[in-house]
Amino acid sequence: MSRYPLLLAAATAFLLTATSGASFATSGPGCLYVVNVAPYDVLNMRARPSARSAIVDQLPPRRHGIIHLDAKCIPLNRPWGSRWCPVTHYESDRVTKGYVKARYVRDSDCP
Repeated sequence: MSRYPLLLAAATAFLLTATSGASFATSGPGCLYVVNVAPYDVLNMRARPSARSAIVDQLPPRRHGIIHLDAKCIPLNRPWGSRWCPVTHYESDRVTKGYVKARYVRDSDCP
């Protein structure tokens, strides 16, 4: 009997488990930090990738907890600064999902 179907079933189960549920920040690449925002101001995190969308969180520069990049910033056909990045914000016991404008964040290693 071939082990191929068994391996395929195990791989499928792993992928379903890995992609469902909450997303958690880990150490290494994949996090962001706030830039191009005045020290007394905040970066607004939006519910959808639009400046007209509801504000779901506010990220002050250098005091924002962990911002995890969840996927590629969109739309891909726009210049980098015009894209929206899907993120999860972790601060204390609070977790918020939303979008931030790419021009206001830079890549960072997760703590």
